[in-house]
Amino acid sequence: MSVRRLAEDQFQPAAFAFNDENAVWAEKTIKKYPAGRQQSAVIPLLMRAQEQDGWVTRAAIEKVADMLDMAYIRVLEVATFYTQFQLNPVGTRAHIQVCGTTPCMLRGSESLMAVCKSKIHGHPFERNAEGTLSWEEVECLGACVNAPMVMIGKDTYEDLTPERLGEIIDTFEAGNGASITPGPQINRHFSSPEGGPTTLTEEKVKKVSAKRAVEEAVTATVDAAPVPPSEAARAKSTDAETNAALKTPVTAPKSAAKNVKAVEEQPAPATTALVQTVGKPSLTDKNRPASIEKPATPDDLKMITGVGPKIEATLHEIGIFTFAQVAGWKKAEREWVDGYLNFKGRIERDDWVKQAKTLAKGGEAEYVKVFGKKPR
Repeated sequence: MSVRRLAEDQFQPAAFAFNDENAVWAEKTIKKYPAGRQQSAVIPLLMRAQEQDGWVTRAAIEKVADMLDMAYIRVLEVATFYTQFQLNPVGTRAHIQVCGTTPCMLRGSESLMAVCKSKIHGHPFERNAEGTLSWEEVECLGACVNAPMVMIGKDTYEDLTPERLGEIIDTFEAGNGASITPGPQINRHFSSPEGGPTTLTEEKVKKVSAKRAVEEAVTATVDAAPVPPSEAARAKSTDAETNAALKTPVTAPKSAAKNVKAVEEQPAPATTALVQTVGKPSLTDKNRPASIEKPATPDDLKMITGVGPKIEATLHEIGIFTFAQVAGWKKAEREWVDGYLNFKGRIERDDWVKQAKTLAKGGEAEYVKVFGKKPR
């Protein structure tokens, strides 16, 4: 492992302090650990310091040590051991980490490094003339199937060619890095085949009558019933001879006839049962939350933990576009939405209402204050 040292004194700032938002986050993070174990927060605090300033300075190390009541050398040991911490100034607009491990190397990562050398600097960890860009070679970043790839900040850019990486570097240099969509840079979704699905491309819809649907639901309910382990090896039977509760001719000859007669006189079990078909609740139900017309700029409901693109689209279908709407849901309305989304318990488990109230009140900054982390 290479020797890692702090940057020269000429680059070190005189002091370090978390900004207001990060200071709140840091205090909440420290409180997650039991008394006497607060030093376990050293890595999260160092990472937040790096995210704030771009790299870990000597002043940041000393600040974190003071907050956690640790000796400076102990925090320095952590910062110099883990290569995720940048100990020297990096590009103010982008620090590009190029994966050089075997899959990426076989797919052309060396060509990507050549682009970095030509556009940024001939040596890793050195900034360009403007101080806005820097680069380094790193070990596996976990996107081998989409090799070659790079990481900038917390985002990965995959399936790269030298030409595409050059375009990405130019965009970050111009200060427009946020305009580039992370992930694969070719026509594929995540790690699926390029160009779209290649199998199961036809969706077959089976039409079933209402009567048949009820019968299948009954069968499914019976088949899904759990079988106790003690009954697992026994054949299923409704015959009186296999009913352990009845006395048999061998153990009680006089009672056997009465038992058989009593069983014969019992009504036969129903072959069908009333089954409440499982489906979405009615859109005209009184408990459906009030809908609104789609505003010019809807809230990003995906910021609520538990809401992904699919659920957000479904909420839009029923006229839910803002955090304020979700924050105002009563219990009956939450149960209606829960049933409509067919994700039983998700709204209560992830506490959508509290999240929505927080986001409606102050956006991401308020969310961090309340929950100690950024929204998804």
